[in-house]
Amino acid sequence: MSMIGMDERMKEMINRYDEILSSLSDPTVISDQPRYQKLSRELSELEPVLSCFHRLTAAEEEYDDVREIFRTAEEDDIREMAREEMRHLETRITELEEEIHERMTPQDPNDRRSVIIEIRAGAGGEEAALFCGVLFRMYSAYALSRGWKTEYIDSNETEIGGYKEIIFSIEGQGAYSRFKYESGVHRVQRVPVTESSGRVHTSTVTVAVLPEADPVEVNISPNDLRIDTFRASGAGGQHVNRTESAIRITHLPTGLVVQCQDERSQYKNKDKAMAVLMSRLMERETGIHNGAIAKERKSQVGTGDRSERIRTYNYHQGRVTDHRIGLTLYRLESILAGDIDELVQALTTADKKHTLGTGTDREGDE
Repeated sequence: MSMIGMDERMKEMINRYDEILSSLSDPTVISDQPRYQKLSRELSELEPVLSCFHRLTAAEEEYDDVREIFRTAEEDDIREMAREEMRHLETRITELEEEIHERMTPQDPNDRRSVIIEIRAGAGGEEAALFCGVLFRMYSAYALSRGWKTEYIDSNETEIGGYKEIIFSIEGQGAYSRFKYESGVHRVQRVPVTESSGRVHTSTVTVAVLPEADPVEVNISPNDLRIDTFRASGAGGQHVNRTESAIRITHLPTGLVVQCQDERSQYKNKDKAMAVLMSRLMERETGIHNGAIAKERKSQVGTGDRSERIRTYNYHQGRVTDHRIGLTLYRLESILAGDIDELVQALTTADKKHTLGTGTDREGDE
């Protein structure tokens, strides 16, 4: 973006900021909570950019003042001090311009949302099911380290403690921005606990990360739902066979089925199941909307293709390799313990560089 283009865009953002401030004090907007919340989110997104712009303006004004001192000073030592300060301010101005440029780059509108994560066993039978549990614990530990809340929703356990599938939510502002790169096929290479011969097996697990949908974004008619109750069983079902508190919701137009049996309260289970259904429907609509583009383009960092092999966890070598960016880290244990910030940051940086370099069309080779 040129400086002229940046200045024009900044004027638009300043005008929009003032408009939102005015609207947020309007009683009709205050009484309309969905609109009020939407405007508040937009305001919070504009504030960091405008704050950076004000710092840039102040630095440019200071540079002009120092340059005038350099031009008019007669003493050599004062001129040298002014020259050094000008160099410092030039560096500062460049850094602020780059920060503004990056902040003004179109962001994923879902980045600030909480997430719903679905992990399912792929190839590898019981070993794949066990690794579902490993990934669940890894993500839960990472969420805890960032002060986010993990809530179990539903699962299908195996006899030896694995999961054919497990669904859970992670609640926290910005969770989607950190977890969105986890969607895809995760491959594990290790000697299974069920294997006596010591041979290394390769198994796969699929991960789907859905941004949590707001009720106002997904319109679901009650007539489109079939809601069934049943008795809970397995993980989360401490009250097995006592009450029919577990909920199964079928969305009749699409055939999507969601269930939850974690809570003792039928109402809480229904709320959780509805949250998953709304997120799946929102993802479905987004997928249909972007379908034509998705066939022609693939993101360099691949944020949504569940069939794409994105990462390998090799126990024998103690390494984790992310295939999208060619990054290999030899600290498997700490990563599985939830220390995944280095992976997340590398993926985020690669995605931003690609977006800045090619615009929003984000084309890239696998």
